[in-house]
Amino acid sequence: MSQGLSLQTRLTQSLVLAPQLQQSLALLQAPTLELKALVEQELQQNPVLEEEEVGEHEARENGERDDARSEAADPSEPPSDLNVDNTSEASEGEPVDDFDAEFEKLAQLDQEWRDHFAQTNIPMRPSAEDEERRQFMFDSLVAATSLQDSLMEQVRNSELPESDWSLAELIIGNIDDQGYLKATTEEMSMSTGVPAETIDRVIRVIQTFEPPGVSARDLRECLLLQIERAGEQKTLEYRIVRDHMEALGKRRIPEIARATGTEVDEVQDALENIGKLEPRPGRAFTPENQQYVLPEVFVQRVGDDYVVSTNNEQIPHLRISNTYKDLMATSRNEPEVRNYIREKIRAGKFLIKSLQQRQSTIANIAREIVHRQRDFMEKGVSALKPLTMVQVAEVVGVHETTVSRAVSGKYMQTPQGLFEMKYFFTAGISTDSGDGMSNTSVKDMIQEIFAKENTSKPLSDQEVVKMLKEKGIVIARRTVAKYRSELNILPSNLRKVY
Repeated sequence: MSQGLSLQTRLTQSLVLAPQLQQSLALLQAPTLELKALVEQELQQNPVLEEEEVGEHEARENGERDDARSEAADPSEPPSDLNVDNTSEASEGEPVDDFDAEFEKLAQLDQEWRDHFAQTNIPMRPSAEDEERRQFMFDSLVAATSLQDSLMEQVRNSELPESDWSLAELIIGNIDDQGYLKATTEEMSMSTGVPAETIDRVIRVIQTFEPPGVSARDLRECLLLQIERAGEQKTLEYRIVRDHMEALGKRRIPEIARATGTEVDEVQDALENIGKLEPRPGRAFTPENQQYVLPEVFVQRVGDDYVVSTNNEQIPHLRISNTYKDLMATSRNEPEVRNYIREKIRAGKFLIKSLQQRQSTIANIAREIVHRQRDFMEKGVSALKPLTMVQVAEVVGVHETTVSRAVSGKYMQTPQGLFEMKYFFTAGISTDSGDGMSNTSVKDMIQEIFAKENTSKPLSDQEVVKMLKEKGIVIARRTVAKYRSELNILPSNLRKVY
């Protein structure tokens, strides 16, 4: 049988998402700040779109709403799909472009978009004092100092000779975000030609800087530096870290007690003190500690009800530029220009409708969450009920994957604080009453039980199961073990204090 290349024709079926549908899903899934960036990118790419300023938008809303509604279609009719057709049939049967009809539909779309904002925004306008306080907060935000910048500043203020500053900068450049020195003395010596003794001398100076433990090569050296900084070189803690690091990592308390000639309870106390040391000195400087969250939904108590509103303040208000209506009217004999503008208008129209649909979907989902989690809004985490995305999807009238996309990365400001919208979707644990309880509430109860236990006789997982059963909560022992692990609580044999 001969081998070679050949061409074959094959017919297959596959599901492919249209570009517009992909854009709509991306807008739905994007959090507010990311959504704003996506819209701004579309504004740059589509010349037909323009953003209306807030002041201009309010002025037009007050002055033009009545006129626009009088020219719109009968309000009893459902909203049109606003499809922009390429042509309309003339009386003699020849296709012609109907630009006036297209732009009448676009004007109606623009008015619907303004009406959507007016209807979904709860009147919560901040006072002048609130605006001033908010602006002061933004003006007060400054870029955080990095670990490397902080160490270099300490170099300039130290007694280190200026001739060693460049070497200190090299060493600091090899310190990672956790505060550990990742390059060896030999590697830096080979790359610079500087003797290893000189490099070690500069490293020892940097190890006296803040934060304590910085520039250590490993965890053992990091902990020793912190104990030395406190002047406790003669303590049991120092001996354990220096000589028994492996046993410390595995919490072999009896073994450490025998090796150090001390009592078990003394070792236990020493380990508790070691646990208070910082294993990652550069933690305070890491960027992950600087997270800014913008609520997507606000929940406010008004009388006996909870009112849900979306954060429309950060959503750009888009419109189709009137300039292109005149351009199209003067370009009747230029098909390429007409086709280009028409395609851009279609893209702009779809973006506006997608934004409106996004806000509406998120608002409907949030209202259903608040309706089902009303007890949480009043009492807090202990009253959180089991809730699945399927339950919300059935009420809202969308697929559960749509709910998943809509709540992804979104936050809700509630009377109990700021929570990620996914937080309210939890599995249930059966109770004797048959009502069910969310696993988040059960975790909270388990954490409280362990916090109140007698440390000399720590509770086993089976004992926790019995205690929960007395409260009407049926749960398996392995589930308690799973939740305990997620709460970073050690097993009973490692929690015991002798």
